[in-house]
Amino acid sequence: MAEDKLSRQLAKIVKVLVEKGILLEQARCEFEKQFILEALRSHQGNLGQSAKALGIHRNTLRNKISTLGIDMNRLREEGHRQPGR
Repeated sequence: MAEDKLSRQLAKIVKVLVEKGILLEQARCEFEKQFILEALRSHQGNLGQSAKALGIHRNTLRNKISTLGIDMNRLREEGHRQPGR
């Protein structure tokens, strides 16, 4: 049942992207970037743990971080900020 809900939510997002003229490659890159960012946040920027959670090798993750332009310094700064401060 959770997969059905996820599929419906994703279908809505895809519909909006198609309507806005977003190309498949743009959508794929943005999805991949957001997916990787969330894994990194969940594991406090630890590349080894994040790679394991994503099911990829640590070196592959490093390459993707570089290719997608993910700023690890900014990510670390975000992690040190306390909510409400």
